[in-house]
Amino acid sequence: MKNDVMAFVRRIDLILLGAVLVLVSLSVLLVWSATIHRDAITGGDTTAYLRKQAINVAAGLVMMVGVVATNHRWVRLLTPVVYLAAVVGLVLVLVMGSTVNGSKSWVNLGPVQVQPSELAKLAVVIAMALVLAERSEGRWRARVSLGDVVAMILVAAVPIVLVLLQPDLGTTLVLGVTVFCVLAAAGTPRRWLALLALTGVAGATTVVATGVLKQYQINRFMAFTDPSLDPRGAGYNVQQARIAIGDGGIFGQGLFQGSQARAGFVPEQHTDFIFTVVGEELGLVGSLLVIGLIGVVLWRGLRIAARTDDLFGRVAAAGIVCWLGIQSFQNIGMCLGIMPVTGVPLPLISYGGSSMIAALLAVGLLLGISARSRRTGLDRSGPLQDLRSRDRLQVAAVRKDVAFHRN
Repeated sequence: MKNDVMAFVRRIDLILLGAVLVLVSLSVLLVWSATIHRDAITGGDTTAYLRKQAINVAAGLVMMVGVVATNHRWVRLLTPVVYLAAVVGLVLVLVMGSTVNGSKSWVNLGPVQVQPSELAKLAVVIAMALVLAERSEGRWRARVSLGDVVAMILVAAVPIVLVLLQPDLGTTLVLGVTVFCVLAAAGTPRRWLALLALTGVAGATTVVATGVLKQYQINRFMAFTDPSLDPRGAGYNVQQARIAIGDGGIFGQGLFQGSQARAGFVPEQHTDFIFTVVGEELGLVGSLLVIGLIGVVLWRGLRIAARTDDLFGRVAAAGIVCWLGIQSFQNIGMCLGIMPVTGVPLPLISYGGSSMIAALLAVGLLLGISARSRRTGLDRSGPLQDLRSRDRLQVAAVRKDVAFHRN
């Protein structure tokens, strides 16, 4: 038993873990730097957000360790509970949620604000993986059927519609693209993916035409095409973000020394626009470091997805990589002005307990899948049978049957 535990610990992906620990450590410092001069939100307590983000990170790391210690095959059994909790949370948001920046995305639980849409991202990924794994059990060929695709889309559609009704356009876009990528990773035929893409475009057009989006959200898209159309309104965020990043130069102005951050010109700088702090205070070098660390997380996640033998683990790992990658690109892109402002946080960096905990739970799942899925024979007796072992047994049975008939 002790030897198995030690072997498990040695097989933790230390590169992934190290990159994540560096990112969340930078997160605490960057959030502190973005808020240290903001008396309006700190109440004069310069370390208020330092403590808050440190607590968010600590809570997320504890939960991450818990997920790592739990066999991901048993995590699969808890997936319906996680999915149901996310859906209930999204319904509660619509019923009794509080509105922030035009979107009703938060539920107040005493002194704590929870954003269920962040949990919904993880819930959608593992729920889709569960649907495919359950429907593929006992099949001789693991080809994705039309029924599989429809079932996965229906599972994802409920949270997406609830998020759209808030309306949270940024999270809706992240979820939509993540669902598409999960379907692609699951092996959905290209012609079906093309049809889904066309359906998505038609759906987006319908959403705009029927007035589901608020006017300020439409203005953000217009400002994305030309920020000068409304430099004091919808285009203000983009212009100030570009100025802040440009002022950083190669090596930056130094942590806590950013002129834009000190003056408070960039709105929501500790949350949606945290990357402007990176660009201004750490410069191009620091920006490339953060992007590189995110790239390492995505690389290790893809490697885990490619190496795992379990269908649920493989699809879940691929979905987590898609989610984190899409959201990172969207957040950094809107700070650089190459993507519209949609209000999504930068995973593992932005301030916020819900987003930090959701991202670290996802990392914990990746680490757990990696540690148990390498070809060492550990944990092959979980509730799910190893797919490759099952396939080898089935191939051997067919060969034996063919040989019998030949004789």
